[in-house]
Amino acid sequence: MSTLDTGERRRSGEHRPVITELIDEATVQSIAEDAWTALVGEDEILVPLPGELPGDVLSSWVDVVGPWTGTVVLTTGRDTAAGLTRALLGEHAPDELEDEDIVDAFGEIANVVGGNVKAALPGPSALSLPDVGDAPAVRNPADLCRVDVLWRGEPLSISVQGALPALPVH
Repeated sequence: MSTLDTGERRRSGEHRPVITELIDEATVQSIAEDAWTALVGEDEILVPLPGELPGDVLSSWVDVVGPWTGTVVLTTGRDTAAGLTRALLGEHAPDELEDEDIVDAFGEIANVVGGNVKAALPGPSALSLPDVGDAPAVRNPADLCRVDVLWRGEPLSISVQGALPALPVH
């Protein structure tokens, strides 16, 4: 006779790690800097200074599913996302960017940053395809690692945030 494993027994005594137990801001910053150099250009640097995001923002993100489950989110102003697209496409950038160009380029940056965050986490994990739009909500403020930087003087936020709500305290 086989029994259905609901996972309840494991969950009752299992500690679910929060991201700050697994990765720190310096690592996220380093991952983002490496991605920028590889994708945007060697002369393109991220300055570790916070800036106020404009009202009109765009986010790109990928989900990581494994021992830690969450989302790697990049958020910046729409104009900055267009600038990133132009930098990423270089001489192949069209005179007039289409929304699809920005979605593809900004999503690819999230994909590279997210893939490198996934590689820094313990255990096997899977990465979703990138998505672009309004950022997913932070479900558990204790399961969040955020780095705020400036690129070409414009603010950019990179957050690694847990997808699950906080566990109840018994």
